[in-house]
Amino acid sequence: MIDIKQALNLGIIQLTPSSTTARIDAEVLLTSALGASRSFLYAHAEKRLTPAQHLTYTQLLDKRRTGIPIAYLTGQREFWSLPLQVSKDTLIPRPETELLVELALQAFRNTPEAHVLELGTGSGAIALALASERPDWQILAIDKSQAALNVAKTNAASLGLSSVAFLASDWFTSMPKSLVNMIISNPPYIAEDDVHLNAGDVRFEPPEALVSGHDGLNALKHIIQQGFDYLLPGGLLIVEHGFDQKEAVALLFRERGYLDVTCWQDVQGQDRVSGGWRGL
Repeated sequence: MIDIKQALNLGIIQLTPSSTTARIDAEVLLTSALGASRSFLYAHAEKRLTPAQHLTYTQLLDKRRTGIPIAYLTGQREFWSLPLQVSKDTLIPRPETELLVELALQAFRNTPEAHVLELGTGSGAIALALASERPDWQILAIDKSQAALNVAKTNAASLGLSSVAFLASDWFTSMPKSLVNMIISNPPYIAEDDVHLNAGDVRFEPPEALVSGHDGLNALKHIIQQGFDYLLPGGLLIVEHGFDQKEAVALLFRERGYLDVTCWQDVQGQDRVSGGWRGL
């Protein structure tokens, strides 16, 4: 049976034609098969794999070569330094979405017991990130997918974050008639004919969490229009959107009567998040 060093090299060779991150992919998949850390791979490079470990690793490599995302193969993804479970029923949390969390924390840094609504929570990444920083806030996380909510609830329980409540709802359909300080969302915003849907990780992610009409704006329109009525005076709505949707989204905010409409860029300099305030 091969040792860890040999297994890692084999994985790199097998993944190189199909992945630009072959070494990292091989390391992550091998640690998953071994139930060990990445540092363990190099500290115990001569340790031999058991037959079961070798079989698991081989199967993971085979699946990765077909393009299945690493997060779906390992069932985990880190977001805001939180280890989260993910599944085929949830989007894979992405680093650029952490901008939403940063903006939310900054906007209400001096507001104890703020009431927050997250729409389309998926794995619970945004809501749980906020709860980890502000346990005094009351957060309601909504998703229409019960399967996704089950993943989010599991993450909340494993992280010990009990201040987040979860509700199955198609956007505001089952939302209680209560007002909140902030609505936050990373909704579907990809156009149905976007060529990127046939490339990379998104090929394997749930389409209903990605695609939103012919121009990608259906969900954003609904959230911006309906969300206004759920905000307290002085409340904020912030949404993630596509890098080329800044102007269209800003127009939706202004037409609905939001004030101080602003767009923020992500770490790559792309227009990524827009928001607006309900007047006092």
